[in-house]
Order: sequence, then structure tokens, then C-alpha cells
Amino acid sequence: MKNVQTILKAGIATALVTLMALSGHAAESAAEKMEATDVAKLPGVVLTPKLVDGLPASIKASGTLKVATDLTPPISFHDDDGKLVGIDADIAAALGVILGLDVQMTDVGAGAAIVPAILSKRFDMTISGINDDVELEKQVDVIDYMYDATTIMTIKDNPLGIKSMEDLCGKKVAVPVGTFQGKMVEAASAKCKTPIDIMAIPKMPDVLQAVRTGRADATVNGYATSVYTTEHQTGNGKGLQALPEIRLAVGYLGMLISKDNPELRDTVAAALQQMVDSGAYETIMKKWSLGPLAVKTVKVNDAASMPAE
Repeated sequence: MKNVQTILKAGIATALVTLMALSGHAAESAAEKMEATDVAKLPGVVLTPKLVDGLPASIKASGTLKVATDLTPPISFHDDDGKLVGIDADIAAALGVILGLDVQMTDVGAGAAIVPAILSKRFDMTISGINDDVELEKQVDVIDYMYDATTIMTIKDNPLGIKSMEDLCGKKVAVPVGTFQGKMVEAASAKCKTPIDIMAIPKMPDVLQAVRTGRADATVNGYATSVYTTEHQTGNGKGLQALPEIRLAVGYLGMLISKDNPELRDTVAAALQQMVDSGAYETIMKKWSLGPLAVKTVKVNDAASMPAE
């Protein structure tokens, strides 16, 4: 889905982290309280005192969990009324019930702002479709909460006959700024006789719109978003189509928490496992048409277990 840790390699000055965090403020939406009207009906989504007891004292005292996200349907996106919805919103609301907290979720505007949101400690955690890998885990703790892969999206019926990354050579390909998929396209372009014309765009909805309107020939995108977008077309322009036979870089998507906050990390992981065991988590995944990407066990910093690409 998204992997922004390459922006913040070890040794980059703290000033860069601060600058990125501040630059994202202008694009942020207002914090939104996650309502648990529907998820509270799911099995296992109940106030659990033993998990509440494991929360950091500061969060128990405030009664609020501050969560950063960005827009990647169906992981997290705005509905027609401007409300945050999706897998992340449902999971966040469920965590609020289990942990007895008001969950305030903020769209920080772009995937590149997610890691700085945690490193700057403006948020307690992120619930966003960030690709976990071992480099990211050096900076933050990552709760691996679903699987994803990477595929290619074109306009409907794939008129250019794209069947592989090699077929993108010489074509215009839109990708979100600072993402794992962007790095994949750069690597593929380096092998082309005619390089790929890479269009780096800050927000995922605008990436998809570039393909819909013909400004780009394709996008290399998270499998979950691509499949959902194919089934639930939104936006103006031509319809989009995922190429499901192309499934690259299978791995985890993770929630990010500061490495100096192990109490929150372990409590959230345990609450998620409670949702997995009760079936609530699977119900949420199926609601958004992504049941096959559900994990069976919630793990932390587990990227090294994924097959190397």
C-alpha cells in the first residue's frame, strides 16, 4: 500500500522530521471522533478491563487515543458526507470500545506524513495502510494488522495490454509520493530501454484520478485498494481495472507506534487479537471486500518473515 520509511533514513537530521510533520498540517483534516454504532454490535468488541489496565497512564488519564491516517480506499477514505470510513475507521472505533477510549482520528493529508506523525509524537499511533518492512521497524514499532500486495491498475479493459512491470516502460505511470510502489516503479524504470514517465502525486485519490482522466496510463498500487476500486468505482472519468494476475511484493500493512511506548503497542496488539479471535476483525475485513487479506494472528515487527521479492 504505502511505505514512507525511505524518506526518513537513519541519520537524517531531526529537522527534516519536524519540517515534514509541520508541512503536513495544512493538508490535515480536523480530528474526527470514531463512532462505534455498528462495530459495538460485533462479538468481542466489549470493554475489557484487563486491556484498559495495560494502557499508558497518560492515555488512561486523558481518555483519548489520537490516531493518524491518510486516504487509501477501502483502508481509509471519506464517504460522500465527508466522514472517515473504511477498515481503519471500523478498527479504530472497535479499539475505542475495547479500551474505553475516545478515538480521535485525523487524516494527515498524505502518506508521506504518516511516519513523521509518530516520530514527532503528535499522535499516539497510526492506523493506515503502511507497508511494513525491516527498515521501517528500525524507526517505529509496527503492528502487522493485514496483508497486502502490489498490482497494476489501468483504465477499464486495459487497452494498452499491460501484463507486467516491463510493459510500463515508456508509459506514464502515476504513484503516490514517497511510497513503496513508487520505489518499485523507479527500479523497474531503471531496467527499461525507454524509461517510465513517473508522475509522483501526493494523494492516492488524485493518483487514481490521473489514470481515470488519461493523464497517466497506469498506476502501481496496493492490491487491496486496486481490487476495491475496481468493484466500487468512484470519481470522474473512465472506470479503472486492477490486473489481479499481477501480485507482487506480498507483505504486511502495519499500524505504527513509537518505540518508547511499548505499553500502548502491546495493549493495541492484544485488543486486535481479541477481535481476531472473536470474529469481529474478519467481519470488518469482509465488509470491505478484503476477507482474503485478513491475518490469523496479530504480530509485531514481523516483516522479516515475509518472502523476499
